[in-house]
Amino acid sequence: CGKTYALSPRSFYQINHSQTEVLYGLAVEAAHLTGKEVVLDAYCGIGTIGLTAADHAKQIVGVELNRDAVQDAIGNAKHNGVKNARFFAAAAGERADVIFMDPPREGSTPQFIESVARMAPKRVVYVSCNPETLARDLALLTKKGYRVESSTPVDMFPHSEHIETVCQLVLKNR
Repeated sequence: CGKTYALSPRSFYQINHSQTEVLYGLAVEAAHLTGKEVVLDAYCGIGTIGLTAADHAKQIVGVELNRDAVQDAIGNAKHNGVKNARFFAAAAGERADVIFMDPPREGSTPQFIESVARMAPKRVVYVSCNPETLARDLALLTKKGYRVESSTPVDMFPHSEHIETVCQLVLKNR
């Protein structure tokens, strides 16, 4: 996506480069960014989704529990000249207009989904590698006032059962 990344041994990275560009492009497109939004990149890893979206947002705030990955994300922002992105080894908690979620295979947690509901962003873009945990988490998010607008599969590993999915959710009018 026009950026380069360094990663440490304990950090996650998508290895199918061409399909990763498709995946992240779909995620940024689903966010409908105008350049005025504060974007929370939850489960940010080394910062790939947030840094891909940085050119289209006012501010990117990445949060990740893996401290090695956060250090990689900070370095990747500097290396790519991205000045509107900050990364923290913490759980989510800041106010955001849009939230990117790309949790591990186990999916998100009820506590994090509750945090999303409290922050009440206009849009949530959920990237998932596990259809079962995606369905579980989408059920929780819809109970918290979100509606699934679109769902797009991305075949990351052709001829295997593995697939990534980009889901766009919007906050219903209350």
